Amino acid sequence: MLMRKAIQAGSATEAITHALQRCRDQDDKLHAFITLSDTALGEAARIDAEGPQDRALFGLPLGVKDLIDTAGLRTTYGSAVYRSHVPQQDDILVARAKTAGAVILGKTNTPEFGFGALCMNALCPSTANPYDLTLSSGGSSGGSAAAVAAGLVPAAIGTDFGGSVRTPAAFCGVVGFRPSAGMLPSPTRTLAWDTLPTPGLLTRSASDVISLFDALAGPDERDPTSWQREPVPTRRLTRIALSSDLGTAPMAKVMAGHFAEASTKLKNLYADAAMAHPDCTAAMDIFGTLRAAYIHHNLSPLLAQHGDLLAPTVRWNIKRGDGISAADFLQAEARRSRLYRRFIDFFSRHDVLITPAASVMPFGLNSGEVAEIDGKPLASLIDYLAITAIITLTGCPALSLPFWPEGERLPIGLQIIAAPGQDRALMAFAADLEKHEGFGFRPPPLFRKNFP
Repeated sequence: MLMRKAIQAGSATEAITHALQRCRDQDDKLHAFITLSDTALGEAARIDAEGPQDRALFGLPLGVKDLIDTAGLRTTYGSAVYRSHVPQQDDILVARAKTAGAVILGKTNTPEFGFGALCMNALCPSTANPYDLTLSSGGSSGGSAAAVAAGLVPAAIGTDFGGSVRTPAAFCGVVGFRPSAGMLPSPTRTLAWDTLPTPGLLTRSASDVISLFDALAGPDERDPTSWQREPVPTRRLTRIALSSDLGTAPMAKVMAGHFAEASTKLKNLYADAAMAHPDCTAAMDIFGTLRAAYIHHNLSPLLAQHGDLLAPTVRWNIKRGDGISAADFLQAEARRSRLYRRFIDFFSRHDVLITPAASVMPFGLNSGEVAEIDGKPLASLIDYLAITAIITLTGCPALSLPFWPEGERLPIGLQIIAAPGQDRALMAFAADLEKHEGFGFRPPPLFRKNFP
């Protein structure tokens, strides 16, 4: 596997030395990292002295999105408000990664607090797409996706709210996995039962996602959504459904065309594959209300104290929650409950649902928010995320897998979705699919030297 290749030629110290050198030599083109660790080599030396000890991630150079706390390593949340912030304690997933033998190479770029189509902030320029440096890596885990795609690190931890792992994975041609709600715990989350945001994983293959997931997953009693959520036994997923837009998501014509090509290939591989999806009518209204309410609750005090330091997109996101009543919120939750049950019913007849993982192709590096698709204005700045945000509402696991349209220089992402709890079965399905021509990671020509 690619992770093992990171250290098979030598020690963890050698792996970290080479990874740091690649970042110093090449990241001025990408801006994938906000901060590189100045203790990574010391950590690698310590790990070498201890030996592998059956640690699954021994010596793995790991990128961590700068929304996730790392003890002793600057964590800015992409905000000037926290430009000098150094946490005292690791996030639980960082701690688990270290226990499994990984070395944190640095903190990957993110828009401020993860809000924005472009992976940029007041502290770091926009992260470029490794396949075309004039294009965006996507938001908000764009730094993580770009670092993995360019070969700076074999894997990274990101976060996903409306599609923040899946969209940049699609743009950068890597695998991006959003697990079932609670599979990767978040014990420090302000609202413990909030399942819209979750940690996510980025690698270059589905088999590597499995390895990383197995090292990090598991309940924590401080997260009530996690402590009884164990993955169910893996089974083979064979009943395939396809949908270009879930019946409601805006979709660029070029993306719809590429997905049609992918659908033809999928139907050749899976004879019973058929076009079908649950009823997702008005799902984005539900998502918009809940997202705005949660953001307003969590960040409105920051707006009051440091509003002049916050990006316009962050201020817009916070203010969208103004005036949402308890009745509005509970009505949205009731509608979300009905949507969830429609998905559960759908997955009683289908094992896998496959859609595009993004509504648009990668856009310009500094083009601003996505306000329209094919010249048609969107209702809000988050509507371009509908194809992924709708899945967020359901708590279903979803994985973005690269697909290469014939003759194209950029991939698209296929969003592969399964029923809640079917995480390992979903990853195994993706691992089988990426063995076929046209699916899976291909090294960016600009960074091919990083892939011997």
